[in-house]
Parts: sequence; C-alpha cells; structure tokens
Amino acid sequence: MDRLIEAIRTKKNPTVAGLDPKLSYIPSFLRKAAYAKYGKTLEGAAEAILQFNHGLIDALAAIVPAVKPQCAYYEQFGWQGMRTLEATIRYAQQKGLYVIIDGKRNDIGTTMEAYAKAHLGTTEVEETQIPVFDGDALTVNPYLGSDGIQPLLPICKERDKSIFALVKTSNPSSGELQDRTFADGKTLYVTIGSLCEDWGKESRGQYGYSRVGAVVGATYPAQLGELRK
Repeated sequence: MDRLIEAIRTKKNPTVAGLDPKLSYIPSFLRKAAYAKYGKTLEGAAEAILQFNHGLIDALAAIVPAVKPQCAYYEQFGWQGMRTLEATIRYAQQKGLYVIIDGKRNDIGTTMEAYAKAHLGTTEVEETQIPVFDGDALTVNPYLGSDGIQPLLPICKERDKSIFALVKTSNPSSGELQDRTFADGKTLYVTIGSLCEDWGKESRGQYGYSRVGAVVGATYPAQLGELRK
C-alpha cells in the first residue's frame, strides 16, 4: 500500500479514476475508426474502448494517483475485452499510475489462489512464471471469511501488491446484510472491518497502512467515520 500512499502524496490528490467504459461513452470518431479496422464486432468494440482509455489515461496521469478498471465492462466483450483490460493496465502503469483491478473476486483455497495469480501474481507455464493482468491491487469479496482471503496474502507479500475488501458498500440495499447486528452488538460491516485489520496486521508499511484495504461507500458517511476509528 506504500506505493499508493506515496502516489497520493506526490500528486496531492486521493482520487481514483474509474475506467468503466460503455460503448455509448466512446466518441463516434473512435468507434468509426475501430469499426473500419475490425468491423462492428467484439474486437472492434474492444479496440474503440482501448483507444478511449488511452486518451483518458493520458489526460489523467499527471493528476490522479490511481485508476480502477471494472472487470465486468471488459468481460462483456469476451476475450477481446479482456485483452483490452490487460492492455489498459499495462498502459496505465507505464504512465506511472497505480492500478486497482475492480474484480470483487470471491472463492476459497486453490480457486482463490488462481484469482490471485491471474490478477496480482504470475501463472506458471511449465517452469516459467508469467505475469497475467498484474494489477497493483484487487478488490475482493470477503464474505467467505478467512478461507477466501488467506490465499491472496502470500502473493501480495511476495509481489508488493494489495487487496481491498468489501466492507460497507455504497448500494442502497447493502444494509439488508451488512447492517445486521450480531449477539455481541457489532454489525456485520464492523465485524468485517475488524477482520481486515487482523488479515493485514503482519503487513503494515511505513505509513501505517497494511496490504488489506477496505471498500466503504461514501454514500454512508456515518459508517465511514465509524470504520475509520
């Protein structure tokens, strides 16, 4: 997490720019150029999105410390979209940006380890270790408990990466589950926040932050203040 904090301090800006592209957002001249090359296909759409992302990153690189591509917007365009996601991550990192992959991945054991390898680590092909998406951080869903988080931590330590766990999300219905109170009087989101502290306690960096961050929606400022304590 130190690299993100340093980028925030350098640019004096804590803003993370989301890269959540829809074709309707893409200027028509970019779409036309991509379709002229690849047709009105998944590949054409993915190319238009990539060129749009390049423009956004060029404009933002000197202003914001980090970008956050949301995987679903790329997955909907198949492998062509995933190739654009990978290329977007590479380009952003070349421009000095910290990249948070917004995948909200959630599983246990070797399956979660595979997610960690794909998004933060390396994949072994015979005896060669190859980075895949290689983001700087990944959003994860912690609601399978420690079994879903522990497989990520060794890769985070080994490759200087981080995770952000969903704690109190911004959507209106989040309280249906996250505001539920346990017998000890703590809400589910407070309990998850405490677990994040525990999961990250061995990885605090020079600025006091661990490799396990929390996703807390700004739509709930009172809960945000509570969790900051």
